Amino acid sequence: MSTGVIKKVAGPLVIAEGMRDANMFDVVRVSEQRLIGEIIEMHGDEASIQVYEETSGLGPGEPVESMDVPMSVELGPGLIASIYDGIQRPLDDIMKISGNNLKRGVEVPSLKRNLKWEFVPTVKVGDEVETGDVIGTVQETVLVQQKIMVPYGIKGTIKEIKEGTFTVEDIVAVVETEKGEKELTMMQKWPVRRGRPYKKKLPPEMPLVTGQRVIDTFFPIAKGGVAAVPGPFGSGKTVIQHQLAKWAEADIVVYIGCGERGNEMTDVLNEFPELKDPKTGQPLMQRTVLIANTSDMPVAAREASIYTGITIAEYFRDMGYSVALMADSTSRWAEALREMSGRLEEMPGEEGYPAYLGSRLAQFYERAGHVVSLGKEGREGALSVIGAVSPPGGDTSEPVSQATLRIVKVFWGGLDASLAYKRHFPAINWLKSYSLYLDDMERWFNGQVAEDWMEGRQKMMTLLQEEAELEEIVKMVGMDALSPSDRLKMEAARSIREDFLHQNSFHEVDTYTSLKKQHMMMVLVNEFFDRATDALKDGASLQKLISMPVREQIGRFKYVTEDKLDEEFKQVDETLSAQIAAAFVKEEG
Repeated sequence: MSTGVIKKVAGPLVIAEGMRDANMFDVVRVSEQRLIGEIIEMHGDEASIQVYEETSGLGPGEPVESMDVPMSVELGPGLIASIYDGIQRPLDDIMKISGNNLKRGVEVPSLKRNLKWEFVPTVKVGDEVETGDVIGTVQETVLVQQKIMVPYGIKGTIKEIKEGTFTVEDIVAVVETEKGEKELTMMQKWPVRRGRPYKKKLPPEMPLVTGQRVIDTFFPIAKGGVAAVPGPFGSGKTVIQHQLAKWAEADIVVYIGCGERGNEMTDVLNEFPELKDPKTGQPLMQRTVLIANTSDMPVAAREASIYTGITIAEYFRDMGYSVALMADSTSRWAEALREMSGRLEEMPGEEGYPAYLGSRLAQFYERAGHVVSLGKEGREGALSVIGAVSPPGGDTSEPVSQATLRIVKVFWGGLDASLAYKRHFPAINWLKSYSLYLDDMERWFNGQVAEDWMEGRQKMMTLLQEEAELEEIVKMVGMDALSPSDRLKMEAARSIREDFLHQNSFHEVDTYTSLKKQHMMMVLVNEFFDRATDALKDGASLQKLISMPVREQIGRFKYVTEDKLDEEFKQVDETLSAQIAAAFVKEEG
């Protein structure tokens, strides 16, 4: 164990000398108070330490002790439904020790040592096992069965395996390896800055279905994909992340509150336990891990919180689960990098952010993916990452937004204050957003949902773009200057905006829309435009076409329950044909 003394303290940065035997990224305990920190730079025997707790009152000459292990997380039963701080200390245990005010230097284990779990073995004595093989299962919550896997680097024959209730430290199996016997517990440790290994990465060909129409139809994210949600305060980033946590096709949700204001995190902590998982009726917390690192907690710990969260997410991905990770927000995380970089007196990049901002962001996002995990079974797991970016004043030309855009494949753009003020939610701007996964997923949508899915999507997109151009003309010369066919376009685009893209997350039916229903709505909106355009060419009255009562029915189709879709669709379709025909008759009469 390497020990040294403090030479200098500058905010969260402590420089210690006499640390010749220490390694980069080792965990250290600083001063008599044993504050936790991590070595981020070495020069000879001087170590620069990023301290994850408040450093006020520290001074030169105090002891520093290296633990000789990298910053790691504990992985095993007990993760689900936990609330951790940025360095995986359970907040409920810290509170028992220090009351409502977090004391410094509190040491608590990440996984509770006193809880016993029912371990059911899935292998027997004499079986050959390798890294990633499942040796048993633990029913952690009603919704999550945790698979206990052989840790990295162990391969051999099962010599002993137990069944019954154990704590995470009890030995449940013994493996005979070439290097002697290895005892396995239900818990393993993993360094947070290293991605967990897998066999191979699969191409992003399946969508992560979210039930949010603007996302699934227009800008879908792939399973194992990455998306960015930028937007100023009050534009609905958190609402979108809650909706995705609740409805996206994910077995496990990891939510990282990284430097958000305390009240926002409090909302999450209060709401998540009360939210019901729509698929099972159980509380959503039964499949969620929360990492809370608010803006009044030490800045440096934000940097760790992102890695802590993604390592836990990778662990569940390795079990073969689909995991969704929400990082709220990466802007605050970048600010922590900026502060440390300034303290280290590094050459600043744009706007004072470190020059390596882009590569750090990329290292984080590239840990997402749809993979085949290690082990003989070849389980498939997916880790999708959705990062919120909160640029000051909603200006996405700043460095964090720009660096993020270069990495992510889906941009739910301009969570627009102007749309939010119009009460249009989700406030995703359809003219600024994009998804680069569309081409890869075209075959899936056309094959699994409907063969004209992509064609229908394209029609709607074209109408919305044409509407934006026509709106410019209307602003200058007024609606009356438009030709009848252009006015019809404006009406059809309004229908797409108000009936299709606008979705009420608090309405029990409209909060989630299945892909089948999204396709039916798409068909109805497009049919209205196509048939009305033909009728207009044949001499029907524009006024009558625009004021057809069936348009109200098309608009209300989003409130139809799943069991009545087919009959309602048929009825609306027939009414549309009848009313279009009626737009002629009176003219001739």
